[in-house]
Amino acid sequence: MRTKMMATGVLALSSALALSACSAGTSDASKPVGEDRPLVEKKNWPKPVPETGLAKGLSLPLEEYATPYAERVDWDEANRILQQQCMKGYGFTVDLPRPGVNPPPNNNEANIERRYGITDRAEAAKYGYDLPPELRGHTEQPLADLPGVQVEALTGHTKPGNPKPVGEVKGDGGYFAAPPKTKPARAEINGKKTHKGGCIGWAKTKLDAPEPDHFTVANLLGESLLKSQETTAVKNVIADWSSCMKSKGHAGLADPYAAMEQGAPAGDTASKENIALAVDDIDCKEKTGLVKVWSDAEAKIQRQQIKDNQTKLHEIKQDRTKDAKAAKAVITG
Repeated sequence: MRTKMMATGVLALSSALALSACSAGTSDASKPVGEDRPLVEKKNWPKPVPETGLAKGLSLPLEEYATPYAERVDWDEANRILQQQCMKGYGFTVDLPRPGVNPPPNNNEANIERRYGITDRAEAAKYGYDLPPELRGHTEQPLADLPGVQVEALTGHTKPGNPKPVGEVKGDGGYFAAPPKTKPARAEINGKKTHKGGCIGWAKTKLDAPEPDHFTVANLLGESLLKSQETTAVKNVIADWSSCMKSKGHAGLADPYAAMEQGAPAGDTASKENIALAVDDIDCKEKTGLVKVWSDAEAKIQRQQIKDNQTKLHEIKQDRTKDAKAAKAVITG
């Protein structure tokens, strides 16, 4: 079950990356934009390849086809620029949320830094299984409550009304909240024809590049992670790691994911016990060579996946090049 959950997490990273790039929401650790620091801090962006820890310099074959975080940000920024230009055409000046403000800890869906559990001893000694502070917070980007006519110009539909409360609508799975109802936008706004899909739709057309396909590679990455755990080499090295952990006083840990689950901090900071577990975890990975053995086994599986899906993956790689070029052209003007 835990193995499947880990693979599912890999598949979900694509959506998480996109959301973190442009989200304007808040969290418990959210903080308002301040004048004492830049809104987008690229120093906190994930590195293309890990520079520290047991995963230093490590990459998997499928990562060649995954979209790096920086390219995702460029794509979102290009859409943002075009959407704002389009809105100006209707006489509206809007400031849409900036992408790249709240970066994820991983550069792409592979999540190589923690794919086989934690790998950075220096971080573990400070934060246990938690992320560094700069990756835990969330910078809030206040988004003005746009008037109805501006929502129509932006989206191509009317401003959503309040959804019915839970329990109002009954479906096959029980009661749920009905989605907000909208209607098509008015045909003209300030004497100018409304675009299909609003300025959001217009921006996609203007960008003239294929919508990035994040899910094909994410699916393959999820499959390779599951398959790798069925190999003899990985089973043996996990058993060696588990035996090492037992010798350090951590019995009953079936795999590194179990250690991450057990060591997850209950509060804002990791306890001494969680930090000790995390450090022992990494020391046992180093002693057994777990990261190399596991990544080698998975790389072999991925090379076969690439052969089996060569046409589709080549198309994805070509589209990535087109997307990056189109986005840069908009950004640079």
